[in-house]
Amino acid sequence: MATSPAPSRFDTLIVGGGLTGLTLAIAIGRLGARVAVIEAQPLEVLASAPYDGRVTAIALGSKRLLEGIGVWPGMADAAEAILDIEVGEPDSLGMVHYDHSEVGDEPLGWIVENRVTRQALIEAASALDTVHVAAPARIDVIERDTGSVEVGLTNGERLRGAFLCVCEGRQSVTRERLGIGARRWSYDQLGIVCTLAHERPHGGLAVERFFPDGPFAMLPMRGDRSSIVWALETGLARDVTALDDAAFVAEVQDRFGDGLGRLSLEGPRWSYPLQLVWADSYVADRVALVGDAARGIHPIAGQGWNLALRDVAALAEIVADRMRLGLDPGDGTALGDYAAWRRFDGLALVAVTDGINRLFANDLAPLRLARELGLAAVDHTPPARRFFMRHAMGLVGDLPRLMRGEAL
Repeated sequence: MATSPAPSRFDTLIVGGGLTGLTLAIAIGRLGARVAVIEAQPLEVLASAPYDGRVTAIALGSKRLLEGIGVWPGMADAAEAILDIEVGEPDSLGMVHYDHSEVGDEPLGWIVENRVTRQALIEAASALDTVHVAAPARIDVIERDTGSVEVGLTNGERLRGAFLCVCEGRQSVTRERLGIGARRWSYDQLGIVCTLAHERPHGGLAVERFFPDGPFAMLPMRGDRSSIVWALETGLARDVTALDDAAFVAEVQDRFGDGLGRLSLEGPRWSYPLQLVWADSYVADRVALVGDAARGIHPIAGQGWNLALRDVAALAEIVADRMRLGLDPGDGTALGDYAAWRRFDGLALVAVTDGINRLFANDLAPLRLARELGLAAVDHTPPARRFFMRHAMGLVGDLPRLMRGEAL
């Protein structure tokens, strides 16, 4: 009778080879630990994926992490610095201008196309002998015991590790298979994304404007281009996406104004449903949820991947410290430390992004006046401006070493 092959042994298993999963694999793999990444799509498909309109705002703390694990050089030439941020409502006295020079020489952040980040991560992971990528493959069977977790894959591989990191995003099937519940809230909004070219240079300015029907952001990209991230109620968003290119650009121009001169559409438009997801627990026996699998937030502040990277940095630090002491990196103590470290940060950003979206969606006069006064107060109070800028830069809170620019 044929017997099943012995499982390949690793220190860490990661399901999900997207931006978060690959970053975690590189961070842990550089420690000398053996890491297996399970990804449903072939890596060559991910590496050659066309532009899908998505860009990511990368905070200074996140850039330090990416530098520390050797990924940033593959992204730097395509990254556009955010030097200033303008936040407020149209036709309002309440407008805040954040200038990076108030908090130092570094930019407030950078905008990078997701496909560029993905390619840099794939190259960095492929260069590590400690990282094995099983792709295309899905998890078919999960078995856990007191000292390890073993998975059987659809490609026939069997893998065993100290623990399993779930990095599949907010719709994670592995999270559901493991019985970890998640609360979901649909915003009944679509996020419309596209790239616009403009006559005048943006000067590194990012703009976020709050309209009653949804927030509208223009994010600086390389060249005289900006990325649009526009959240609208689902029905209205479908009407807007159905407009021809000229009518769509006219609508954007009407909302943004002529500060950058004439706008023109570069490439197609895309739209994605917006949903809040909050897992009941960040960890289970031999399992850690990372990034959007733990909680997925509204894109209103552009902090989603920065939040995920703080998960990555915290978990990698815990693994490094446990390995240094010869301790199990996937036992209840280690994973409990991870959950305790990351829960407040996640809860705070869920509350802030959800609250901002709801606050600015209400156009009642008393609330509008309160918003104007609040924004004006921040704009005229330098310590408050610096506080919010440091938050946006990922420099506040109990930061992992990689986020502080320190080695593990």
